[in-house]
This record gives sequence, C-alpha cells and structure tokens, in this order.
Amino acid sequence: MVEQLKPSYSVAWIDRISNIPQAEWDALAMPLATPFLEWEWLHNMESSGSATARAGWMPCHLTVWRDRSLIAAAPLYVKAHSYGEFVFDHQWADLAARLGIEYYPKLLGMSPFTPAEGYRFLIAPGEDEDELTGLMVGAIDHFCDRNHISGCNFLYVDPTWKPILERHGFTSWLHHSYIWQNQGYQTFDDYLAAFNANQRRNIKRERKAVGTAGLILKTFNGEEIPKSLFPLMYHFYSDTCDKFGWWGSKYLTRNFFEQLHPTYAHRVLFVAAYDEQDLRQPIGMSFCLTKGKNLYGRYWGSSQEIDCLHFDACYYTPIEWAISQGIQVFDPGAGGRHKKRRGFPAMPNYSLHRFYHSRLTQILRSYIHEVNEMEQREMDAINQELPFKHLDGKS
Repeated sequence: MVEQLKPSYSVAWIDRISNIPQAEWDALAMPLATPFLEWEWLHNMESSGSATARAGWMPCHLTVWRDRSLIAAAPLYVKAHSYGEFVFDHQWADLAARLGIEYYPKLLGMSPFTPAEGYRFLIAPGEDEDELTGLMVGAIDHFCDRNHISGCNFLYVDPTWKPILERHGFTSWLHHSYIWQNQGYQTFDDYLAAFNANQRRNIKRERKAVGTAGLILKTFNGEEIPKSLFPLMYHFYSDTCDKFGWWGSKYLTRNFFEQLHPTYAHRVLFVAAYDEQDLRQPIGMSFCLTKGKNLYGRYWGSSQEIDCLHFDACYYTPIEWAISQGIQVFDPGAGGRHKKRRGFPAMPNYSLHRFYHSRLTQILRSYIHEVNEMEQREMDAINQELPFKHLDGKS
C-alpha cells in the first residue's frame, strides 16, 4: 500500500525487508555507529524465522521515497506481546488491562532481541531530518489509528535522536545498561590498574582459574572464523537458554547463526575456549559483534561447567581484544549482576513512548518524571559501589 503525500514524497509500509533493495537500505544504515540496523542483520532475523509474525514480531517497516529513491526508513514491528524487548513494560500492560484498555497490539521500533543503544529513523544524508521525521511520525500516527494499535515505542534509542522525537511529542523513559569505556588503555594491565587492589587480585585469580583448568582462549573475527563455529554457536546459545527455562529467551533459530556466514562474518567476533589437549573444537564460546569503535556482546555457552570461564570469555578476553583493536565502547549485553564488579558502570539508555489512549497518555506524563528520578538514583547507587581506585582511594 502506497500513500501519495505530496509531489516529492511517498510513504510505503513494507512487510519484509527483502522487498527493499539492500544497497538502498544500507546507504542509510551504514553511516550509523550501530550494526543492528543494517539490512543483512535485519534480513537474517526475518529469513531465519526468528523475527516473524509467527514469532510475534510482524515486520511492518516504514519507508519514504522520492520518486524511486529510498530517502528514509524505520524498522518497525507489530507485536502482541512484550517478549524479546528487554524494556519491561508489563506494568503498563497491566495498568491498561485494569482500565479496560487493549494494550496489544503495539508498534515497536528496535532491532529484534537486541538491547543495544542506537535505534533511530534512517535518513539519507543531506535530507531535511526534521521535515522527514515529522512526516514519518504522522504516518505512524495514521497507521496506528487505522489499525487500532495502542501505542508506538522506540527502544534503546540513539541519544542524539531522543530530543528530536521529544519535540514530536514522544515521552522518554530512562533505563540503564552496563557499558565499558576505553579510558585510553593501551594494554589489559592498564585496564586492571583502574581497579582497587582487591578487585585486581580477583580478576587475575579468575583468569588464572581458566588456565589452571587447562583451557586456552582464542579470538576469531571476519574471514578468519571457521565456518563450523556458526552452527556450534547456536548449540551453545540454545543450551544456555534451555538452562533458564521459561526465562531463557531463546528467540533465534539455528538458521540465524548459520546465515551469518559468510555475508555478515565481517561483523562477528567469536571468543572460543579450547581444551589445550584437544584444539579441534571449542568447549565454550561467546559471540560478539563489532563495528567501528564499538563492540557488542550478545550470547555465550559452554558444554562444561568451568570456574570463571564465563567471565573470561564474555568480559576479559573481549576487553583485551577491544583494547588491541582501538575499540572505545563495549556493551556486553543484557543483565548486570556480574558486570558492575568488572568495570562496567551503569550508563543511561532511553526508550520513547506514545500512547493513543488519552488516559494512558495522562498517566504516563504524570508519573514518568518520578520513575526516571528513581532510575537515576539507582544508577548513582550502583556507580558508587564500583571497585575502582578513585572511588575508595585504595591502590
């Protein structure tokens, strides 16, 4: 369906990204810091059966064209649940139910199953961003009204995009992630030197435990990755998810991992743990993505329970690799129980929300400031407990 808006622009809602030429989409996505809005990543989500209507992620991508040229786009999904988002809006769904308001379906903007900052509208360089943003927000409002959708939510947004959407009437909700930043480190020892003496000993002990268990860790990136590691990563990912039962969040299919080779291998970093007596196949792996100066941790798994292997494969070896490659920011993924003790401060991230029911809108705007203040206090408390020398004066 195509709506003619004015002589120069037309809007189209696309139900699969494969209907959009990859080169045109990537002309908008490649300049961004995040890899998670690139055509290949999103297409793999859909074609692998991971992000589909059957899984509760119905693709409904908004595109803006001038003549036959794509000049703006937004990856969007119609959802009838809140799973796989990592922004827990169940309290809003519960509130809506108590008020007799249908909360689902809702419209969602994010890279599926990916709690990593960077979502925004994709707009071609040189175009009028404010004009196109207003056009796209208007198209979203019309789409949601016509299809009886309760609200539109953008998660893990690019912080530079946040004020633009606030000017267009969206309300921001503060959350936090645990993010490592390179403070000019040249070596892993430089990173260790930032900690107090007690935590330095702990980290050294944890890495030593992996070596004592007879394991060696290797990193593989891009063309150096053996093809066999991609299906093996699915095995580790699946096994880890199964251990957590209902909370395991197993959203990706085996095809998703296999299809990363060869077309997306240039973005992939595997940290593979081998028994030093048998280097044929890893006994555990972590899976990261990298683009520019950023590194993103995603999944991990192991066929054996090895003391401290998780910490080394998911934190220490990726940090060591990041330092060697000049990476400036490492987002290790969701969760935080282990991360704050290993040099990952709590950092803000935001979601943006618009409800199409006046009662929900009124409640959101009345209470979100208080909610955000509580979140900020929690972040401050977390960061006061980080084991850094400058916080306790110890060396």
